[in-house]
Amino acid sequence: MSAAPPPTIWDRARLGITVGTVSLIFLAAIEALAVTTVMPVVAEDLHGEELFAVAFSATLATGVIGMVGVGAWSDRSGPRAPLYTAVALFAAGLLVSGFALDMHVFIIGRLIQGLGAGGQTVALYVVVARIYPPQLHGRVFAAFAAAWVLPSMVGPFLAGAVTEFLHWRWAFLGVAVLTATAFALVATRLRGVPLEADAGEQTDAGQQASVRTRAEGRSAGNEASSAREAGSARIAVRMLLAVLVASCAVAVGLAADAPAPTGAPLAVGAIAVIGVALLPLLPKGALRAAPGLPSVVLVRGLAAGAFFAAEAYVPRLLIDRFEFSPTVAGLALTLSALGWSLASAVQGRYGDALGSTRIMWIAAMCMLAGVAAVLWVSAVGVDPWVVVTCWGVAGAGMGLLYPRLTVLTLAYSTTADEGFNSSALSISDSTGSAVAIAVAGLGFVLAPIAGSGYITVYLIAAALVLLSLLPGLRMGDPAR
Repeated sequence: MSAAPPPTIWDRARLGITVGTVSLIFLAAIEALAVTTVMPVVAEDLHGEELFAVAFSATLATGVIGMVGVGAWSDRSGPRAPLYTAVALFAAGLLVSGFALDMHVFIIGRLIQGLGAGGQTVALYVVVARIYPPQLHGRVFAAFAAAWVLPSMVGPFLAGAVTEFLHWRWAFLGVAVLTATAFALVATRLRGVPLEADAGEQTDAGQQASVRTRAEGRSAGNEASSAREAGSARIAVRMLLAVLVASCAVAVGLAADAPAPTGAPLAVGAIAVIGVALLPLLPKGALRAAPGLPSVVLVRGLAAGAFFAAEAYVPRLLIDRFEFSPTVAGLALTLSALGWSLASAVQGRYGDALGSTRIMWIAAMCMLAGVAAVLWVSAVGVDPWVVVTCWGVAGAGMGLLYPRLTVLTLAYSTTADEGFNSSALSISDSTGSAVAIAVAGLGFVLAPIAGSGYITVYLIAAALVLLSLLPGLRMGDPAR
């Protein structure tokens, strides 16, 4: 009797789920690449150049709230309803931004969009953990990365062309239409698929106590009630902390628009508050780079901060300094996304053989090479095509590192804490990106080096890449 073929993410039992979840990643890719390409034009059209960085950091900041809420919600009742709610918020934010008549309304839309985008990320991670066996996790996240291939090929170019020949608003309204289509597909694919955790695997202590009630009587019922209240209180505290983190991250970005004597102190104070508020939202020891999962989560925030703070200013550099059209400036993001996707495929196939330490070194060197190339162009003011080509190398570094961090997070997790850990990973990602972009924006406005704010931005990015090596070499490789 022949042996059954090994499971894949494309077999009959999982094909529909794979198609649906990859579609959502595809949508997120289009939006992210489009926004980065068109933001210089949006800021000029809405007379909000001083709020350029906030338009990025706002979405990432409120994403933290969505991540915490969806992480807790998914642990309690499964990821289905949280995922659907997150998609609806994502679409609503796109509509508000697309119809905005001034920069402040545009940013409100970005805030709403962030709630949905952050929650969607966590819900999808939990869907993967609930449906796919551990040996397929690397392949799933490689498929997620591959969903960036088509958007990376046409997304930045198309967004630039839409902005140049139609209007930037269609870069948001068009994605909203795609959101509705993708939501219908995902809802159909997930219908009837069990996503709820088993009763014995619920994370909420009150649910555990409720099971014991049947055997232990009324005293256990009282214990269950107390445990449920304690669990709800913990979730409420986490939500309040997430709101505090998001508010302070936005405040860092707004510091660039504050009077010069108060901007820097405001940013420093807000960052300090973020550091304290993050402690209960991340694994114990994350901010001091404890070995294992804490270092994995910390690397995610530092690497994301370095890359996205740098990338936010790549199209602006090409458009403002070298008079590239939005269509041509988007080519830098195209090559970056392609490098990301290809490197992610390599990680999906060879990640376990390479190991986390080797992957960290390779990824950091690729990112440093890309940032150094853009820094050189910013300083000397020549050869802008170096930016377009070399930024693809930085994208490859992120593509190699990012899915590895997600795989490690799930490998270090159990069913009881996969929602919390996935949430923590995404919180670190979004908070690191939001704060780094905001700090880069502050440096761009208040502390330009050699007369160029771009030099300041890319020096900050390089420093963050180097700093990420400290926890990156302590991540380890857990037994699978």
